[in-house]
Amino acid sequence: MQSPLGEFELIQRFFKTGSDAMLSLEKQSIALGIGDDCALLAPNLGEEIAITSDMLVEGRHFFAHANPAWLGQKALAVNLSDLAAMGAKPLGFTLAIALPQVNSSWLEAFSKGLFAMAQQYSCPLIGGDTTAGPLNICITAFGSIPYGKAIKRSGALAGDDIWVSGLLGDARLTLAALRHELHLIPTDLQTIEARMHQPTPRIQLGIALREIATAALDISDGLLGDLKHILNQSEVDAEIFLERIPKSATLQNQSKTIQNQFAACGGDDYEICFTAPPDKRNAIQEISQNLSLALTQIGSIKNMQSGEPNMILLDQHGTALSKAETTELLKSFDHFA
Repeated sequence: MQSPLGEFELIQRFFKTGSDAMLSLEKQSIALGIGDDCALLAPNLGEEIAITSDMLVEGRHFFAHANPAWLGQKALAVNLSDLAAMGAKPLGFTLAIALPQVNSSWLEAFSKGLFAMAQQYSCPLIGGDTTAGPLNICITAFGSIPYGKAIKRSGALAGDDIWVSGLLGDARLTLAALRHELHLIPTDLQTIEARMHQPTPRIQLGIALREIATAALDISDGLLGDLKHILNQSEVDAEIFLERIPKSATLQNQSKTIQNQFAACGGDDYEICFTAPPDKRNAIQEISQNLSLALTQIGSIKNMQSGEPNMILLDQHGTALSKAETTELLKSFDHFA
């Protein structure tokens, strides 16, 4: 029988050792990591610090008994995705975690997945907190951006193209299969399930877009619902071609209704939606080639025609959807719904 671990022994065994290993490599921006009352960041002059927090709650954001290694990866990835959307380079992160019990094998796998993601994006763990309670994971990530270069949601201009990275809808399709809302053969599910469990934060894309994008955000709660935030803050309208939204072959095997709903409104994609002037198309295609990442132009920004932003959705024939059809597609994830 294993001896029970206390809070500080737990931190030392599963988190501090991995953090110290990263800090010892080369992280000039971290002046002090785990072990004091606060971590200390020392960015270069001429930089701004981007800060984001995301919480994952068992039963709300992930299934009970989820793979702990995947969960560790995803917990950090969703925060790095926020940094990517603003063009920030990761500096470090803090972890606050509530545990129903101290399970050494679970913690071993969780921390392994967490630090694999941290190593990949040079983002060390620099502090946090642990407590007993229902499984709840909260990460705060910090990133640096050259002064004045942050890509905000408020910069979209009439005439801009609207772009998305990667493929959309597979995370929602995976969720539907796991909930038995529809049937996928095992090989199809294996092809796409990493999109839900192990999303890829587009850090390199965000950095490359600093001088190109006028506005950006990450797609966490559904493309059209999230894009609405850009329209609201930029005070513009948008025109979207539903058929242009990039989808995997697996999703394209589903009905047109499911394709549109999942690609346009499914959550957990963690791709980047951004706007840019038409004269940046060649530069964007070059970024796409350099990163081996599909970047797809799906619509354009228009002048706002009424007192509030509006989104016009076009079918494969270029015909605008009805108001009822548009309202249904504009539904996105709501944490309190």
